[in-house]
Amino acid sequence: MKFIVSSTYLLKQLQILGGVINNNNTLPILDNFLFELKKDELTVSASDLETTMSAKLKVESDSEGSIAVPARLLLETLKTFPEQPLTFVVEDNNTIELSSNHGKYALAYANGEEFPNAVELSDPSSTIIQGDVLAMAISKTIFASGNDDLRPVMSGVFFQFSTEGLTFVATDAHKLVKYSREDVTASQAAEFIMPKKPLNLLKGILAGSETDVLIEYNESNAKFIFEDTQLICRLIDGKYPNYEAVIPKENPNKLVIDRSQFLSSVRRVSIFSNKTTHQVRLKIAGAELNISAEDIDYSNKAEERLTCSYQGDDMQIGFNSRFLTEMLNNLNANEVQLEMSLPNRAGILTPVDGLDEGEKITMLVMPVMLNS
Repeated sequence: MKFIVSSTYLLKQLQILGGVINNNNTLPILDNFLFELKKDELTVSASDLETTMSAKLKVESDSEGSIAVPARLLLETLKTFPEQPLTFVVEDNNTIELSSNHGKYALAYANGEEFPNAVELSDPSSTIIQGDVLAMAISKTIFASGNDDLRPVMSGVFFQFSTEGLTFVATDAHKLVKYSREDVTASQAAEFIMPKKPLNLLKGILAGSETDVLIEYNESNAKFIFEDTQLICRLIDGKYPNYEAVIPKENPNKLVIDRSQFLSSVRRVSIFSNKTTHQVRLKIAGAELNISAEDIDYSNKAEERLTCSYQGDDMQIGFNSRFLTEMLNNLNANEVQLEMSLPNRAGILTPVDGLDEGEKITMLVMPVMLNS
């Protein structure tokens, strides 16, 4: 088995696939890339049993074979090469020899048959979505998903496809984000919960890409296919909580304010907030928003005034500043609207501008109790 490939081209593909590999694997074979060669097409795969990703590379070769190559060793070697053709030759003594312009490097390899096979999806449904739309949906929602092992359904992002549009939801019970697109639809209704790791990988690869992504899914797995790459992952089992029920419908108090001004104010004031609750207090009266925080243990306190446009009754409400800054950071609008009903009901944050046609985003943040 022998093939020739460009060093930078190979490195670029392997770095993407390397994101799948865990630092401490239970099975030693998972520390390897699987190389499957069929004439001038090399398929490279990486897996952590939950997620498997593979890419097809064009190489110069007329042989066939399948071997597992140590991932970290190969990546570290490739990073040091300038652009040049590299020749890989499998030797008899269970090593693969890599020849560059300057020298030769031998890596021990394992048998490719030991590598776990990727799952084949039986009877999948499918949807096609543009790469950057999917990447945008992931980056707008993933920050709100939880890290609680006791509630695994909340540790992922909920995909809800219908013939009217696509909806992506993430929540950790303190904050919730619902991102929907009406300009992209699915052929049939479906819902599933995607784990975080494959989503972060997809987000990194697809950001700004205009290629179409084919998503195939069944009860237990989902498969994303684009260009020469495919990613298969196991879905999170379980039923997603009824998120529509927690979004308050009647919100008479509406505050519209400049996003960046609001964000930097909350950031500054929160430095003075209590280190465990991170509580900031919003006091709204007329066209003035008063943001304050205090840490009674250390007698630190801060207060800022901002002008805003407000309809509704004067009110005071407390929020966790960490959630507020995360949400404001993830919106790219110039102005945002915060809708509230009562100090113990969730606030709803929506962008006033900066959305594409057919794009909708709703963020919900639970209040914290104010100790007046």
